[in-house]
Amino acid sequence: MAREEGQATVELLGVVPALLVLGLVVWQLTLVGHAAWMAAHAARAAARADLVGEDAGAAARSALPQALEPGLHVQAEEAATRVEVPVPIVHPEWGGPVRIAARAALEPVP
Repeated sequence: MAREEGQATVELLGVVPALLVLGLVVWQLTLVGHAAWMAAHAARAAARADLVGEDAGAAARSALPQALEPGLHVQAEEAATRVEVPVPIVHPEWGGPVRIAARAALEPVP
């Protein structure tokens, strides 16, 4: 029995880093999904603004949280608007090298 003392502590020390890494991976995937969702929302807002002759970039910026605004890129195409935002890394304020884009197109109602 004396040899088994501390075994639970050793096992815990082995599992905790794996759980932390797993938690960070899940959180990063959540941030990717959030950035994609917000890019689509901003693209729709920019397309609506472009349709009525307003500034598409300002509309997209107003539809995004502050953390995604610094890397925002809006491109008004002939029939659609494309918005590109950076995917945060671990923390919403930390922009990463990966970017995600969304495209929206609206047609005027006659």
